[in-house]
Amino acid sequence: MKYDELNHFSHPQHKLRFEYSELPFKCDGCREVGIGSRFKCSLCDFDLHTHCAAATVGTIALRHPFYPKCRFYFFPCPPGDSPRYCNACGRNIAGFVYHCRTCGFDLHPCCAALPHVLNADGGLRLHLQRRASAPCHRCGRKGRSWSYRSECKKYNLHVACVTEMLVESWHELYYGGGGGGGGGGKKVMVSGNRIPAIRGVGMSHHRSGKGKVKRCCELAAMAVQFVISAVLGDPTTVIAGVVSSFLFR
Repeated sequence: MKYDELNHFSHPQHKLRFEYSELPFKCDGCREVGIGSRFKCSLCDFDLHTHCAAATVGTIALRHPFYPKCRFYFFPCPPGDSPRYCNACGRNIAGFVYHCRTCGFDLHPCCAALPHVLNADGGLRLHLQRRASAPCHRCGRKGRSWSYRSECKKYNLHVACVTEMLVESWHELYYGGGGGGGGGGKKVMVSGNRIPAIRGVGMSHHRSGKGKVKRCCELAAMAVQFVISAVLGDPTTVIAGVVSSFLFR
């Protein structure tokens, strides 16, 4: 098997090929949005995050430092009959999931792989926390979900808030023009469509554009773009730059 090809149980009829694209996609594994690196079947319009492509039934239990007593096993669909949600981002589980049978915790594959440290430009470092110790820069609250906090302690962003921004801005790409929920249609192909503007990212309580205040706003926007790139499953400087170009459009 070639390095850029993959046989996957979720799409046995064709091999999936690795590709990189700035076009957003909806992962057919976890049913969440993605961008950048993916494994794709062009014949069937089938896409998988790289993290979802790496997940297979029967793999060794996943361990996560936030839940040291848990063993997360991969499930191709949510176990049980009750609705389940991801303990990292708060989104419903509609497809691939890592589930702890003992504690009942669930993680999307991309959420399970969120980097614990994001190194942004300008020396800005963001650390992943299970519980927010300061109000979120987006919603102003502490609770809700995992969060990224800067070393300078000025910027705190819930993973859930970043995910909500993506859902609000890319509803058509998520649900194919249909209603809400996690299991709607595939994706709407808009001619020439690239990453849509992300509503709310440019919001700031600062009105001035000078000196320290301007630098504060720049760092806040930088923090948001890097967290977005991590949530999308491709935390690279390339993707962060692509997202950045649409922040204040």
